[in-house]
Amino acid sequence: MGCELCEAVRFTTWYHDDETCWIADCDSCAVPMVVWRRHDPSPPDEVKAEMHRVLGIVAESLGRPYWIDDRLRSIPDHYHAHARPRPSWT
Repeated sequence: MGCELCEAVRFTTWYHDDETCWIADCDSCAVPMVVWRRHDPSPPDEVKAEMHRVLGIVAESLGRPYWIDDRLRSIPDHYHAHARPRPSWT
């Protein structure tokens, strides 16, 4: 069974694509998500920081407050992070 994040099928809106990562709307929750191109749950800190930086640029360009959620839930063996909407009460 293959990894859907490794397959990187383009069926939602894509915002960024380079040799380190890609960013597209998550097909489950419809928010921008950054995916590390390497099938590994633990990127080095500098790689993770760069992916979060680029995800932040995408989220800010959409004009909504966000927070980065990188808790690996349904795909725990491949690093990815979501730019989730910031609740209005924060």
